Amino acid sequence: MKTRQVYLVDDDAAIRDALAWLLRSRGIDSRAWSTAESFLADYNSAMSGCLILDIRMVGMTGAELYDQLLALGCAMPTIFLTGHGDVPLAVKTLKRGAFDFIEKPFNDNELVDRILAALQQEENQRGLDASRTQIEERLATLTEREQEVMACILAGKLNKVIADELQIAMRTVEVHRAHVFEKMKVRSAVELAQLMSAYRAGKPRQ
Repeated sequence: MKTRQVYLVDDDAAIRDALAWLLRSRGIDSRAWSTAESFLADYNSAMSGCLILDIRMVGMTGAELYDQLLALGCAMPTIFLTGHGDVPLAVKTLKRGAFDFIEKPFNDNELVDRILAALQQEENQRGLDASRTQIEERLATLTEREQEVMACILAGKLNKVIADELQIAMRTVEVHRAHVFEKMKVRSAVELAQLMSAYRAGKPRQ
């Protein structure tokens, strides 16, 4: 795993120290903040990893911080630490996209397992985003005519049919078809269909 950075936000110094030690013992880097406001001041979109937020803190709560981060487009998986009375609020955050919540006092192994799962999810998502960007860059290189030919290929139409529909020579269709395959980095109509199907599903493959 390339990125194993955890961001801890908790107003309890003992919890912060215990979590930092636990993560360090498992080879996971972490940074800690004592308030939601201080983390928000330091936050930037380049941060990558997993967030651990205490759901209730003095000043801005973890739930309020989560709302602010969502508004900023933050997609890092977030695990909330909650007291027993906070479970309904924690469940509400799950419905809004939080990764999980762990009740205090937490089991060390359970928490680390969930953190590792969150880090893996974040890494996988970044890989998907990078693949999607690559495919969009390839699509941008297609000419308008190549886009038309590609749409016909994806519809399963033969070269002769494509030529008739677009009113161009069959040889011209073959040239455009070759250009589409080259630019999209595929070797066949089947691979092109698989690539575009995965892309449209939001899970492009390289």
